[in-house]
Amino acid sequence: MFPWHDMRPWPERNRPIPPRGAVGEPLAKRARDEVLSLILGGRLLPGQRINEPDIADRLGVSRVPVREALRELEASGLVVARKNAGVFVRRLEPAEVAELYAFRGAMDAFAGRQAAGLAPAPRRALARVLAESVSAMRKAARRREVVAYYAENLRFHWAIVEAAGNAPLAESYRAVVQRLHLWRLRNLASPVGMAASIGEHEAIAQAVKAGDAPRAEALLAAHVGAAHERLKHIPEEE
Repeated sequence: MFPWHDMRPWPERNRPIPPRGAVGEPLAKRARDEVLSLILGGRLLPGQRINEPDIADRLGVSRVPVREALRELEASGLVVARKNAGVFVRRLEPAEVAELYAFRGAMDAFAGRQAAGLAPAPRRALARVLAESVSAMRKAARRREVVAYYAENLRFHWAIVEAAGNAPLAESYRAVVQRLHLWRLRNLASPVGMAASIGEHEAIAQAVKAGDAPRAEALLAAHVGAAHERLKHIPEEE
């Protein structure tokens, strides 16, 4: 499961913040997860400066693990450090978004072919997960619950990637999806995007269930390409 399904910051989660100096989860990892939740939850927007002291105070840690976390996030392409200005949430240019969508489409297509080619028993288990996810997406769409819908969207695609059983694929896919997160959320927030997405997911689920690997591969590639095309027609927020 994606670690960013819970996109709430630490104070709002159903688990306590470990005390300062407690043995267990590394402080830098806690700081990274906190900043990640703020970015992926839309509380830190592209171009916005990240306040290191605020993050440190929120977690009850020094600024050292926060800086370490920000260096890790910079290496992953989510934030950018500007000399004498601080660290900012990275704003992706349209050309970079296009490249990431193309890469993601290739990975989804490969994962779909592998998943649809599974032996009958694991393929049936995957098909049940995908069907449940599509049903949950429909329910969220009817209620206009964008975040719930998006979480199911992530669950659907990640189930296919996991089923492919390829660790390098999973690692690369996770990194790309993190960087595209806010763009995809904006895409799915539009009624047209959500409705089209559901139909495409349903067709993919049926292809996987039938064990039709070429069709699953083609549908996933087309689905990601269509999502990028829909995104091009959504005005950027100021």
